[in-house]
Amino acid sequence: MAQHKHQFVESYTGLLAQGLDRETDLATLEVYLQKLSDDELMEMLLPRLEPQEVETFFDLIARCLRRHLTEEEYHRLFLRQSPESFQQFQP
Repeated sequence: MAQHKHQFVESYTGLLAQGLDRETDLATLEVYLQKLSDDELMEMLLPRLEPQEVETFFDLIARCLRRHLTEEEYHRLFLRQSPESFQQFQP
């Protein structure tokens, strides 16, 4: 069974724009991120990225995750680990 969902991009019918207002900015970002994670697009785009672009993506994503998610949220929502498996790694 698939662990990841991308339903917002399939149902959003609002404006796609940046800089208009926060609500539109966040909806547009969500659509962009879900579109970006499409397997076919990733297969085409990733080999074309320069090493510095790869590093920039990693740094931005890691910084956002560390800043805005608790450790439990990170394991549950990003790594998709069950609470039981996450607790196995606790000291």
